[in-house]
Amino acid sequence: MRKTWRGGRTFEASVARTTDEAVRSLARGDRTLFRRLVGELTDRPDTPGWSVAADRCLSDRLRRGITSAWRRGWQPADLVRFTTRRHTTRHARLATDAIADEMRTYSPGTVDDRWHEQLAALQADVWWPDDGSHPSHWCRREEVARATYVTCALELIHLLETLARLPPITPPPGTGKPRTGTPRGNGHGPGAFNAGNPSADTDEDSAGTPRPGGETSGSGRARSGSPGKARGGDRRAEADQRILGRVRALLAKAESTEFPEEAEALSTRAQELMARHSIDHALLAAETGDMRGPDGRRIAVDSPYDAPKAVLLTVVAEANHCRAIWHRELGFSTVLGFPADLAAVEILFTSLLVQATSAMVHAGPRRDARGRSRTRSFRHAFLSAYAVRIGERLRGAADRAAAGAGGKDLLPVLAARDQAVDQAVDTMFPGLAKGRAGSVSNYEGWVAGRAAADVASLNGRSEVTGAFRGP
Repeated sequence: MRKTWRGGRTFEASVARTTDEAVRSLARGDRTLFRRLVGELTDRPDTPGWSVAADRCLSDRLRRGITSAWRRGWQPADLVRFTTRRHTTRHARLATDAIADEMRTYSPGTVDDRWHEQLAALQADVWWPDDGSHPSHWCRREEVARATYVTCALELIHLLETLARLPPITPPPGTGKPRTGTPRGNGHGPGAFNAGNPSADTDEDSAGTPRPGGETSGSGRARSGSPGKARGGDRRAEADQRILGRVRALLAKAESTEFPEEAEALSTRAQELMARHSIDHALLAAETGDMRGPDGRRIAVDSPYDAPKAVLLTVVAEANHCRAIWHRELGFSTVLGFPADLAAVEILFTSLLVQATSAMVHAGPRRDARGRSRTRSFRHAFLSAYAVRIGERLRGAADRAAAGAGGKDLLPVLAARDQAVDQAVDTMFPGLAKGRAGSVSNYEGWVAGRAAADVASLNGRSEVTGAFRGP
């Protein structure tokens, strides 16, 4: 049973004004005023009940901020990741607690199952005994003074209330229903949207989709059916997991061999396997009249070297009949495509990024003739060349899989799915910007990156369970 706050209501108006002023001081960049207001909210020894009122006000503002984030198209994993990017892991833990507090206001059956997966991955649980005790318990867990809690709470409130609006890719809590028959993500969570819904919110400030060579471009929800269809969806989901298991097994074997030629052969088999699996899904959907549209998934693209990493995700997505839209300031890309293809993209990108970073670090630092460091330009060029070469290899593997599948009906089916994904991109991101992903100035890094890509394994890895941040 949820316990409520006690006491402190005499000072609610004064506390609310002080909180508003503190948040506004952050927006203005006035840290001196902010620190003074933090001290005022932290304690007034001569005013009994002040701290209780302040805690209640901060908790209410956090809860409203989380609710607003859902309305702006954010998901739990996105929000915690972005909080870490803008502030600290301590702020992210407070955000996780605020998410847990807000999410208990919804019936579990009205929360999309992908949200449940993200909440479980974040361990977003109500671990404190009652509402009024959360601030003190949080301070004890973090081993900090109360002023730190007030500071983190105010900074988090400011972040929540100034979040950019994102096109929604999952139904918000309170409206969603569980889905079956779709391969699951690893906590980022695939999302569903209706690509033909003109009322979808599409405000966007993304940087666009980066392409190899510097160019960037901008280029359904499952319906419940009969029990028989549901059982068919379950069987397809089991088959999907078996295919992904085979792909991961190929990666493990490729990474364990000491022979680059064998590793390349195994990795090529893995990509062709995923391409054939995608073709099977496409043909089955065409035969059964499955009208479900593309889904969406947000995948982290972290600094440093975020531009070539975004290019890598773009080429992986396009080789698997998906599209990636990079939100540079937010630290992730939105990938749109059909569910089986999205699963392949996430596995491939995560694995390739780990392999690329390992090879890049193994290459060591670089200096010019005068002893000045050229490590950053080397690594940027390395990852850029790696992405370009990986794109070439992936397209070759996908083309071979399509040729092997044969059949006169295949090309129209694949073309129709590509068109559906492109339409989804246009619907969700009508004002998509175009630009450049950056130039390359280190020839040595470019050559080394292409060489590393030639022996990279082109599939996913079961041991990799989250986004990778390079050194």
